Amino acid sequence: MQALQPISLTGRHGALVPLALAHEEALSRASAEGELWKTWYTNIPSPQGMRGEIERRLALQAVGSMLPFTILDSAGEPVGMTTYMNLELDVPRLEIGSTWYARPVQRTALNTECKLLLLSHAFEEIACLAVEFRTAFFNRQSRRAIERLGARLDGVLRSHRRYPDGSLRDTCVYSITAVEWPAVRTHLQFMLGVPAGQGG
Repeated sequence: MQALQPISLTGRHGALVPLALAHEEALSRASAEGELWKTWYTNIPSPQGMRGEIERRLALQAVGSMLPFTILDSAGEPVGMTTYMNLELDVPRLEIGSTWYARPVQRTALNTECKLLLLSHAFEEIACLAVEFRTAFFNRQSRRAIERLGARLDGVLRSHRRYPDGSLRDTCVYSITAVEWPAVRTHLQFMLGVPAGQGG
């Protein structure tokens, strides 16, 4: 159960820290920039709904089904959220999901580094056999980002969920396995300009 304890992961471009209600104001600003919550195929909290979303994630953490993080930029400003979720510690495996970034830091080194930090902890500290990513079929940007990490498509769960408007969502399921992790780690370090064998 130690894997479920709040932790901080720090890199060169930013950090992941335990999600807290104290981050609400800054995260609301991050969501407001670019009106991220209006993208129909994503589930990004609106500024008005940010407190409720933080409380929801913290409640899931309290029952052991989620480990939520706030993403900080290099200045220490909250610019997004991500989680370990669908935790199966008897395997062990987990999903990295419910992730969003403020528009100015999308497609930057911060995103890549956060994935390296999360994957390193999952494979090297929790000893996961696999780490999963899920995204909506129509979220092409997210799918490309996941594929750039080196994750492979396991399949598509058709009519898996409903969008807020009631229409049906197909979910693309990707994963990285422990066997694949050394090569993926080297790939991510190369993308970040980090010599192989060093951290993020």
